[in-house]
Formats: sequence, structure tokens, C-alpha cells
Amino acid sequence: MWRNNLISRIHDFPRGIGSPATSALLFAGYTRLEQLTTRTEQEILALHGVGPKAIAVLRGALAERGWTFASAERK
Repeated sequence: MWRNNLISRIHDFPRGIGSPATSALLFAGYTRLEQLTTRTEQEILALHGVGPKAIAVLRGALAERGWTFASAERK
């Protein structure tokens, strides 16, 4: 339980993405949802542990804040 509490203080990713995706994002150096706005869905999907479900949940969480993943053209 203390581990989950500590991890939730390190990042602001939605719980619905699952532990493997959360770990992959943290290992890649991401700790805030806003940081993902500089990356495309494909770049995040390429991280080991991040699958289509996690991308969909992250897309929804970004949209709630008026943000999106970067588009290939925008990069």
C-alpha cells in the first residue's frame, strides 16, 4: 500500500492506464500528463508496457484538460 501511495505522488497519470504503462512512462522520464503533449501517440505506444487501452485512457485524460498528444505534423 505504501508503494502505491508513493507512486501516485510521483505522477499524475490516470489509474486506468494500468501499472505496466505507468511504469513504462516513469522509466521513460515522464511524470506529468502535460509532458505527453509533446509526444505523438505512436511514440508513447512504442514504450514497452503501453498498449492501445492505455493510449485511449491517456487520450481521454488529456482531452479533459483541453490537451492532445502531439501530431506528427506538429512535431
